[in-house]
Amino acid sequence: MAALRPVYQADLADGTGRFFEPRRTTCPWCGSERLTARLRTTDLLQHKPGGFALDRCDDCGHTFQNPRLNEAGLEFYYRDFYDGLGEERMGGTLGGRTGMYRGRAEAMLPHDPGPKNWLDVGTGHGHFCEAARDVLPGTVFDGLDFTDGVEIAEREGRVEHGLRGAFPDLAPELTAGYDVVSMFHYLEHSTDPDRELRAAYGVVRPGGHLLIEVPDPDSRYARLLGRWWLPWLQPQHLHFIPVANLRHRLTGLGFTVVAEQHAEPHDPVDLLAAVWLALDHMAPREDAPWLARRPGAFRRGLRTAVVLAGVPALALGTLLDRLAVRPLSHRLRLSNAYRLVARRD
Repeated sequence: MAALRPVYQADLADGTGRFFEPRRTTCPWCGSERLTARLRTTDLLQHKPGGFALDRCDDCGHTFQNPRLNEAGLEFYYRDFYDGLGEERMGGTLGGRTGMYRGRAEAMLPHDPGPKNWLDVGTGHGHFCEAARDVLPGTVFDGLDFTDGVEIAEREGRVEHGLRGAFPDLAPELTAGYDVVSMFHYLEHSTDPDRELRAAYGVVRPGGHLLIEVPDPDSRYARLLGRWWLPWLQPQHLHFIPVANLRHRLTGLGFTVVAEQHAEPHDPVDLLAAVWLALDHMAPREDAPWLARRPGAFRRGLRTAVVLAGVPALALGTLLDRLAVRPLSHRLRLSNAYRLVARRD
């Protein structure tokens, strides 16, 4: 912390305005000028300085960050989240979700159950690939990401080959090289989702499949929980694509959507996460190098007291998520994600 603090303080010396592109006046998905403010929030996870806005297109329903982070902003807000200071924490969080990863792999079984060459784009530390081998034995999994997590994934043997970089930039070297390309909670991080989809079309072999899972901006939780809805994940999530928009775009590229799932990809954490985000927001900050100084003993003790006082609410949120909401998530339109399986024609 002490070593990183001067670096962060230098980055923030002139404020956060330099991290943003100019505000858009048109929708990046359809070009419409009919935009409505949908959300105003802050960084509720790392608590780095800055305010963030999401606008919604009144014509196509696309929701997007506006103004959007530029390259310097993306580097600043991603830094120490998945790697660096956050590597151990995120590795533990993502590594403990084997059941969810198996469910994603099982989505392919009705369409192509045999061994295949599979590229997982946005693979992070490769935990999905490790779990999916049990569902699809004999399948060779490669992983692609722009963080050093993909190098960890290769080093730990979770992927056969780890490819580091931007997917559209690497795609020409991978033309028609994979039976399956997966993008699990990846497109919402992309600065240009359409470019990512065109890259995927080139990398999937004819007759192969593209699996996409993204947050569902039409989830009722998005409205009910407001800024406390975890999938907003500002400032990392740049685009929220309604399912009809994504189906239409995939069809136009030359894919046929062969499956659409809402209940299966729902992650039952919405209420638990909302309670935690609110508690964490109210409590004094934990030490972080983007704070000007380390919190004193009183503030650290007060934070512990606030978190402990919220334990009953956290427990109740967990029970409601898993026992009450999960069985009815799709029927109540509370599913926080959707999944599409598309075949390249």
